[in-house]
Amino acid sequence: MTGAAEDTERGEREMEAAPADDERLRRWRMVLGAEGAEGTGRTLTGRDEAMDGALTALYDEGRKPAGRSGAERAGGLGASAPSVVRWLGDIRAYFPASVVQVMQRDAMDRLGLSELLLEPEMLESLEPDVHLVGTLLSLAKAMPETTKETARAVVRRVVEDLERRLATRTRATLTGALDRSSRVGRPRPRDIDWDRTIRANLRNYVPLPGREGAGTVVPERLVGYGRADRSVKKDVILCVDQSGSMAASVVHAAVFGAVLASMRTLETRLVVFDTAVVDLTGQLHDPVDVLFGTQLGGGTDINRALAYCQSKITRPADTVVVLVSDLREGGIREEMVERAAAMKASGVQFVTLLAPSDEGAPLYDREHAAALAALGAPAFACTPDHFPEVMAAAIENRPLPVPDTGR
Repeated sequence: MTGAAEDTERGEREMEAAPADDERLRRWRMVLGAEGAEGTGRTLTGRDEAMDGALTALYDEGRKPAGRSGAERAGGLGASAPSVVRWLGDIRAYFPASVVQVMQRDAMDRLGLSELLLEPEMLESLEPDVHLVGTLLSLAKAMPETTKETARAVVRRVVEDLERRLATRTRATLTGALDRSSRVGRPRPRDIDWDRTIRANLRNYVPLPGREGAGTVVPERLVGYGRADRSVKKDVILCVDQSGSMAASVVHAAVFGAVLASMRTLETRLVVFDTAVVDLTGQLHDPVDVLFGTQLGGGTDINRALAYCQSKITRPADTVVVLVSDLREGGIREEMVERAAAMKASGVQFVTLLAPSDEGAPLYDREHAAALAALGAPAFACTPDHFPEVMAAAIENRPLPVPDTGR
């Protein structure tokens, strides 16, 4: 009886392990591709076979795995727009959106499909994301009129999605910072800033008799928020590098510029540059117009851009300049740093963002970053979700919340 029971239990364990082993082999087969099929002993069918075909077309160009009917099927997408559109439909059916976006970017890089974006039917098949917008903007001048409206619709979908994600939090965070930065000496009870009031009256600390270590602060001077004043309190200048490597940052900067411009207590200016400088402030009501007003690519002259921004500053103590760049200066390097130092010395809050995007810090000029950090203007990357906190700190003239990963 004991031996029979052990055999039965062993058989049940083997039956439970079989599906797990089969799933592992399936996954390895998908990872290794057609050439790894023999090693796994696993044959793909149905949905798995279709997924493998989509992966093979992109990552195993030139190989010839078996098709569904057993016939030889060549890998790769070729240069045929219809075949690419079918492939785009397949990957959207079989993979989540985040994976689809990665595969689309890989297709642009590996197979040189950017020129196919000039065809409307191709654009309609794509999963829109920030990187696709960057590619479209770089092709804007070569785009035929029949494609431009489709391209604008794709860009608008991405911009509207970013605005939904970022606008409410940005406005709430910056409105609070603007309120806190406007202090009054006789605040109403609900407008008292207790943290600053206590710090302003620490010299009036009085120990409590009979209670060792206990005491109280007598507030001779109250510090409060000036919430009633809705006039312009701060000037913000976004100075954005539009070189090719900064495409994702340009998209996010355009969205943030539009959000900031919608706040009555901020006067927002948007300046984009390569070796020339273009002021797009008049288009901030529509970030899509802003983006199609940029010209991704070309050289970089940060010094010239900062000179233009400097000429627009009328209230240094109430101005925040945000330089968005990888700091790869092609102009006069010494003057660039000197100009940033002059703005800092005049009272301007100077912020350098290497990339306001979800991609992390780009390659950047570390020497220039160190020079700006020495001025008290550290250069760092931050995600779009972190950008409102950075701006709030700059508005309140307090230390910037520099992320550890962006140093």
